[in-house]
Amino acid sequence: MIGRQSAGRARSGVPRRSWTLAFGATCVTVALSGWSGGSAGNAAGGAAAAGRRLRVVAAFYPAAFLARRVGGTRVSTTTLAPPGVEPHDLELTPGQVDDLESADVAVIGGGGFQPVVEDAAGQRDGPTVDLWRSVPAKQRRAGDPHVWLDPVLVLRMVDGIEHAFVRVDPQGRGSYAHNARALRSDLHLLDARFRAGLAHCARRDVVTSHDAFGYLAREYGLRQRSVSGLAADTEPGPERLAQLADFVRKHHVSTIFTETLVSPRVAKTLASEAGGVHTATLDPLEGLSRARIARGASYLTVMRENLTALRTALGCR
Repeated sequence: MIGRQSAGRARSGVPRRSWTLAFGATCVTVALSGWSGGSAGNAAGGAAAAGRRLRVVAAFYPAAFLARRVGGTRVSTTTLAPPGVEPHDLELTPGQVDDLESADVAVIGGGGFQPVVEDAAGQRDGPTVDLWRSVPAKQRRAGDPHVWLDPVLVLRMVDGIEHAFVRVDPQGRGSYAHNARALRSDLHLLDARFRAGLAHCARRDVVTSHDAFGYLAREYGLRQRSVSGLAADTEPGPERLAQLADFVRKHHVSTIFTETLVSPRVAKTLASEAGGVHTATLDPLEGLSRARIARGASYLTVMRENLTALRTALGCR
């Protein structure tokens, strides 16, 4: 396995050139670090001339979902984090490092979500779309990379991915634009569902197992409290649990939310301490299992399930 230091260095020991796409509020900003546009253009010509699909490497599920929706049949997407596996502490095999470095386009989470992946992506010659950097700096929460849980912010990520694909494969511009429009329409509808569904609720406080839903809470006027902070595997001490139990009772919180990829033990302990409180699942969409994907689960369906869970917990009408 490749650790953080080894993944962050090219095999020759000499750092390679890299560039990352970042998108501001009203225009596209391309952050360059010693990159010349020729390499992407040459790669585009090579891919198009060879009649092959673009090779895209996505760091984890949300990045792969967006890449596949925008790319359609013109791209072949590989996901570094295995399905159904917690992706925060992913380590890369040498083969995965090679795939990441040689891909036509890489799509990563950014913001420290997967440090080894970010280090390796920094050695690439070609375009890398960083989802966290797609969000304007003033809208980022300090230390919180979970930007994909706000559908409004995801619209900016779609722009970034479309732009990167067109840079590398200009012949596919029309296809990418069509796919991106369809995805934007789905995201606007999802945003409208959340706004309507959370507009009239008896409560606004959401207690989650870890601090993954801050962007979603901010977008839709909710207040998030988390059991373990930003690190999903950090266990709170007795004093923190006692404070949260008191908060739950005081604010009449009905539900403690657990996750699909993290043990629910601590959340269930808090629910028991608070007394008369239920637990339910709120999925941060960091990874979907093969079984769920086979049953038709996607970013959009899981987000709708999250909305249903929130409406029940908050007493929305």
